[in-house]
Amino acid sequence: MDLTAVRAALADTARRARVPGMSLAVVSRERVLFSGGTGYADLDALTPATPGTVYPWFSMTKPVTATAALRLSDHGLLDLQAPVHEYLDWLRAPGHAQPTVWQLLTHSAGLGNPLPVKWVHRAGSPRPDQEEMLRKLMARRRPFRYPVGGTGHYSNVGYLVAAQIISQVSGEPFTGYVQREILGPLGMDSTGFSYPPGHTAATGYVRIPRPIAPVLAGVLPTGTLGPRHGDHSSINPFLVDGAGYGGLVGTVLDAAAFARLHLNDGLAALPGTATAPQATAGSEGRRILQESTARAMRDIHVKGKQFDHSAGWFRKHTNGPDGSYVEHFGTGLGFWNIMRLYPERGRGIVIMSNSTTSYDYATLFSLILRMP
Repeated sequence: MDLTAVRAALADTARRARVPGMSLAVVSRERVLFSGGTGYADLDALTPATPGTVYPWFSMTKPVTATAALRLSDHGLLDLQAPVHEYLDWLRAPGHAQPTVWQLLTHSAGLGNPLPVKWVHRAGSPRPDQEEMLRKLMARRRPFRYPVGGTGHYSNVGYLVAAQIISQVSGEPFTGYVQREILGPLGMDSTGFSYPPGHTAATGYVRIPRPIAPVLAGVLPTGTLGPRHGDHSSINPFLVDGAGYGGLVGTVLDAAAFARLHLNDGLAALPGTATAPQATAGSEGRRILQESTARAMRDIHVKGKQFDHSAGWFRKHTNGPDGSYVEHFGTGLGFWNIMRLYPERGRGIVIMSNSTTSYDYATLFSLILRMP
């Protein structure tokens, strides 16, 4: 791979979109092919964006949540086809049809998706009680807005329910289970459900006209909007309220380690090795998912309006010129991320950036895929 060309293309992508900083990692099944950054993680301190910069993952958390649920299923602890009320007896849809756990993961449970503008809290303050948050959301008028088992409708609430079920079945907090069973075995030491100490965190930015900034500040939770830097308003450090639908914070390299897990059909790399195709019975705990389970996660079969869905992954209605892929975005206030897998090509690409602005990732991905 021409690393110089990738660096130049990454810088050009950020420059064209006027994004302050970006971090990129490209992996094969065997190893990291490229990692780098461009621009600034913080415009005030002029801190460079690097592969070790920490970003909020937002909805890129969802494939991790789905992986946690399917790991419980592989161990016979969670029935994906069981109705949700078998695990949470207080949660039922109106009418006869009841959503299953699998339908939660594929966005076909019929749940709505309230705008999560205020679903954040300051970094360092406690995350809201997850069950209490879920109960309040379900007590709202018409939490189920679509037919159960029908067309896919993206829902953060569905993944909040899934995380609560994972906690119920595992007998521990959702965050603890994910840390112990997913992040730890993958060596994702720079990622968790709070900002990891000793790491440089990216500052989020929103590019808006100065007169609009007070209006945005009034919409957001108090103290969220920070100082101006040119035509950007900064965002003070915060965390997403719902751990299961968007709570992870970490580096692009850790996200790439997770991508490699799925490129290798549920097999984690052993410590100190590039990958572990030999890690079967003799490598206890390193097979995170059964091979068939990991492949089933990538089976896009639920049709949606904007995206078609599988368990934890989605895809636009057409694959495009670069072949088959699955992906997930992680977008929110001050940040815009994407994780994409090309299983047939054995490639995974992750970009994290510190602006709400989207960018032309497709051209960059095409360039990367053309390189040997």
